[in-house]
Amino acid sequence: MSEDKPELVAINHDDYHAKHIGRDANGRQFFLTTPFVPAIGGQQGGEFIALYLFDEAGVLIEAKLDELGPRSSLDKAKANQLYASRLAELGEVDFCRIEVQPFSVQRFGTTFGLVVRAPEEDDDEWAAELKPGNYMAFFEPWDSGDYDT
Repeated sequence: MSEDKPELVAINHDDYHAKHIGRDANGRQFFLTTPFVPAIGGQQGGEFIALYLFDEAGVLIEAKLDELGPRSSLDKAKANQLYASRLAELGEVDFCRIEVQPFSVQRFGTTFGLVVRAPEEDDDEWAAELKPGNYMAFFEPWDSGDYDT
């Protein structure tokens, strides 16, 4: 079992979940993404747009979260417009690798963020998981920039 809790996690820019990450003209790091609460066990779930802003050292400075409602009644055109608006508000950006500290914020009765998960068993390892939805999970080495889905 590893003893190395992540202090800083690298995320490589890609064409999938990390399509809209990078730096703005002021040097702030950003991550625009679409977390979700799955619709399981009779629960409706929920879709969200999240714009996380970090300083140059990777410390979260702001989390802009938009609640879109359950996937079953999602207005895709409105969601796409809001997503594009969040991206446009950043101004000129450079899509590139970022390095950020794990973080969490509470909104809409849900935990959002890059949340650290401690090992639960001897053969388990530390992880940093994008919540809600756990659609990106990072493991050592923390500077690899790679994630599991």
